[in-house]
Amino acid sequence: MTTQLKPSAPGSYSIIPITPAQTYALRQAVLWPDKPLAYVQLPDDAAGRHFGAIAGGELRAVISLFVTDGEARFRKFATDPAWQGRGLGTALLRHITAVARAQGARTLWCDARVSTLPFYQRFGLAPEGDVFYKGDLAYVKLSCRL
Repeated sequence: MTTQLKPSAPGSYSIIPITPAQTYALRQAVLWPDKPLAYVQLPDDAAGRHFGAIAGGELRAVISLFVTDGEARFRKFATDPAWQGRGLGTALLRHITAVARAQGARTLWCDARVSTLPFYQRFGLAPEGDVFYKGDLAYVKLSCRL
């Protein structure tokens, strides 16, 4: 089943459920532009719930949520750089937090690039454990109680 992308009114945005395949181009362009498209596809994408922020009639940000045994993990959170700082990422993170709570999750976590830590800290996500690397990029596990 393919979710149709619906245009939003000028100056506004909407958050809609999308398919895993609809996340791939933005995941790649923002997170791993030097890797092939297959690099951003997750083996468990079919088990997740995927959301997109539509602004100006286009998909501008994506996030994928996986809830298992009271834990919610979000992955492959990507916002078009031209649209960062406009509230799309904030809206998506708040949306998946509410979805995770509704699904009974008690904890929310992600592996985040260290460079994005200030953004996530605004939502109560705190570092857990040591910094680790994916290629040359420093990451840290972040989590919070819901």
